[in-house]
Amino acid sequence: MHRTIGRTVLCATAAAALVAAPLVTVTTASANPAGTGLVIEEAYLKGGSANQPYTNKFVELGNPTDSPVSVDGWSVQYRSATGSGAPSVGKLAGTVPAHGTYLVQMGSNGTNGQALPEPDAVTGLNPSGSTGTLVLADQATALSLPTGSIAAGTAGVVDLLGYGTSNTFETAVATAGTANSVPDGLTRQGTTDTDSNADDFTVTDTVTPENAAGETAQPTDPTDPTDPGTPATPAEQVTIAQLQGTSDASPYVGKTVRTDGVVTAVYATGGFNGYTVQTAGTGGALGLTKHTASDAVFVYSAATAASVEVGDAVRLTGTVSEYNGLTELTVPSAAGLEELPKDGVAPPVPAMLTFPRTDAQRESLESMLVAPQGDYTVADDYTTNQYGEVVLATGKQRLLQPTEVARPGSAEAAAVTADNAARTVVLDDGASTNFLSAANQSIPVSWLTQGPVTVGAAATFSKPVVLDYRNDAWKFQPTAPITGATPAADLPAAFSNVRTTAPENVGGDIRLAGFNVLNYFPTTGDQLTGCTYYTDRDGDPVTVRGGCDARGAANADDLARQQVKIVKAINALGADVVSLEEIENSARFGQDRDAAVATLVAALNAATGKDTWAYAKSPSKLPASEDVIRLALIYKKDRVQPVGSSTILTDSAAFTNARQPLAQAFAPVGSKPGKGTGAQKPNKADTFLVIANHFKSKGSGEGVDADQGDGQGASNNSRVEQSKALVAFSTAMQQQAGTDKVFMLGDFNAYSQEDPVKVLDDAGYTDLGPTKDASEWSYVFSGLSGSLDHVFASPAALKSVTGVDIWNINSVESVGLEYSRYDYNVTDLYRDDVYRASDHDPILVGIDLPGVPAPGEGGNGNGNGNGDGHGNGHGHGAIADAIAAVAGLIAWLRGLFG
Repeated sequence: MHRTIGRTVLCATAAAALVAAPLVTVTTASANPAGTGLVIEEAYLKGGSANQPYTNKFVELGNPTDSPVSVDGWSVQYRSATGSGAPSVGKLAGTVPAHGTYLVQMGSNGTNGQALPEPDAVTGLNPSGSTGTLVLADQATALSLPTGSIAAGTAGVVDLLGYGTSNTFETAVATAGTANSVPDGLTRQGTTDTDSNADDFTVTDTVTPENAAGETAQPTDPTDPTDPGTPATPAEQVTIAQLQGTSDASPYVGKTVRTDGVVTAVYATGGFNGYTVQTAGTGGALGLTKHTASDAVFVYSAATAASVEVGDAVRLTGTVSEYNGLTELTVPSAAGLEELPKDGVAPPVPAMLTFPRTDAQRESLESMLVAPQGDYTVADDYTTNQYGEVVLATGKQRLLQPTEVARPGSAEAAAVTADNAARTVVLDDGASTNFLSAANQSIPVSWLTQGPVTVGAAATFSKPVVLDYRNDAWKFQPTAPITGATPAADLPAAFSNVRTTAPENVGGDIRLAGFNVLNYFPTTGDQLTGCTYYTDRDGDPVTVRGGCDARGAANADDLARQQVKIVKAINALGADVVSLEEIENSARFGQDRDAAVATLVAALNAATGKDTWAYAKSPSKLPASEDVIRLALIYKKDRVQPVGSSTILTDSAAFTNARQPLAQAFAPVGSKPGKGTGAQKPNKADTFLVIANHFKSKGSGEGVDADQGDGQGASNNSRVEQSKALVAFSTAMQQQAGTDKVFMLGDFNAYSQEDPVKVLDDAGYTDLGPTKDASEWSYVFSGLSGSLDHVFASPAALKSVTGVDIWNINSVESVGLEYSRYDYNVTDLYRDDVYRASDHDPILVGIDLPGVPAPGEGGNGNGNGNGDGHGNGHGHGAIADAIAAVAGLIAWLRGLFG
């Protein structure tokens, strides 16, 4: 075996991120003999060919460091040996454990060989078995690679392997692969990187795939310990409490014991391959200060799991082990199971208690039957569509990003982190099923099939569950595996419906909103060359994976599914001006720069049935270099009018790695003219300035932008500089527009107490979101809620604000509802409604302007018949629109002639 890396189980749930060591970010490629960064550790490139041990090709990444490393937003890329263009891209997500590995499954040459261990990422890459170039990149877009030897520090490159006759390599190309029928792979010697492919890699006939969970073969059962075989020593009779002990590990580890109990849960299917037993008559009202040893244990026994039922009294003989923190009794054969008479045996009673805040108290309940008491709130549903897990928080509040409510690195932030860990428990489905794997896509996904599971919803338990510990997280397990086919009445918990069909009424004459449209690209992947795709369970492309500049839908059908959600959500907002982030920059595809925003506006108008919306046209002066996504501003033509042309910040070095801010002044249509103004000119007092923003993400950075470990993520320095540049830009735009009412809105990629927000606070701007009652946030990441999306108001603008609302329709919903997850599972979760139109929630602000008719005077008929509830004469249909229009004319004439 070539490896020197120790194995660490990957946290398979988002909840584990709350208690794991902080993730580190690796810098770009350089010689790394000290072993301080991720490397390509093994490349097996002949999967599926004759004589091959595995059906699929793979690349295995190694982490020689003492900390887990996030690869969110990273990729593995492949270019042919003679290629000089953009490589094909396979995106990565998740974490490489400390001293662990990460398995990237790629294409196949045929059907020979066995399945790989459950991969940590699946890509469509299909490298040559004998010659080519593989790259580990810290970005999700295709690299621009030179030919020849790659110099240390090449932008985007974390590690590179050129093999065979590749024209791109580190110092010297690695040896060529053999024929596809010869079972071998390219293997790094250890995990050090001397920056020479020839020195670092050799061909070996031992192919050893291993995923982040430390698994080396299918099936991927997270509870499968090594079968210890038949016990060689006499079994010692013990109680289950003695077997468990009073610490986090059993005092009987490695010993053969005999114990009696009553079966409380059976997992004969779904991958657990076992059941739980609990001492007869235990449970009920427990005093946790005195209850120090659990009265239940998980029995790992594929041989006997199908032979027992809940309520059976049994005597078990097996070997005790600790499997990744869970005490197990392994019963390898039917000889270790003896059924006992049920007569006179008191069944265990569920322990009725609130979820303990400490690990020690939880250990005293491990594998016991519990009836959860108190309030539980859904904190995360990101892995629900894949693993059937729902992260819960005790109490009525979600889990919070520490830097949303406390300054980075502060004692207060540390207290939030500790509170999150104390309040987190995962509601599982009694199985290790991956509903997105090809083998399981025909099984209806748990929880989501029965109804929506929304962050912020209350979870109410109606049946007892088992408390256990798997994948580095404490979990509530049902007493039998569930799937989407399980009747809702048989589920142990149900969720309240916290969805709203419209935002709250924020009042005001005019309303502004920010909306991240999740890579809305009318230029679909099938219109370009080189695109790779994420595919549905039939292999049909759904979204672009990489290989081209498109980032959105794969084809017209997928775009239609994406667009209808965005259109319905924006029209339902009732906003008059909307800032858009992550919309296609059509100039990158040889089109008019505004083509994409024009397409969206046309769709919005088609949905309203009239010429409701328009967009702020691009200015003549554009940045010398722009991202493939951009910012845009759209507005309702009968509500507001642009004042002057739009302006993009073009002369700031701070935005070389982000989207340049876009500014546009507006004034209400039909506002009362001010003294000395002409009838056709808006009142200057009514003019307001809107600046759209999209700062650098937290995903990558080096040097001063490296993650400082204070909770602000990578590239914080860039975001601080962008805030400073925005302040200067805002000042200049206010002077240009002749107004001191300015609203700066968009995706700032910074939570509310982080440095970039403090820069804006210190400059005199007020953050209008999150809402004052601290119950709504715009984003959910790793089970933690916070707001990356903000509206900042100048002092003059603040005086006009009447209300603010974050409409939780996106971040709180399962990713399985996105257009991009269409037909991934037999349960089709997609609906053409507003929910999960994006991954960020829109924020809505109401403002009152002095020249706009007051409520009751009319004059501002919305004209779209959507009943948006402005509370100032907006119509609810054609008749109401006409009445509002007449009232508005009367009000305007009164203002004109006194």
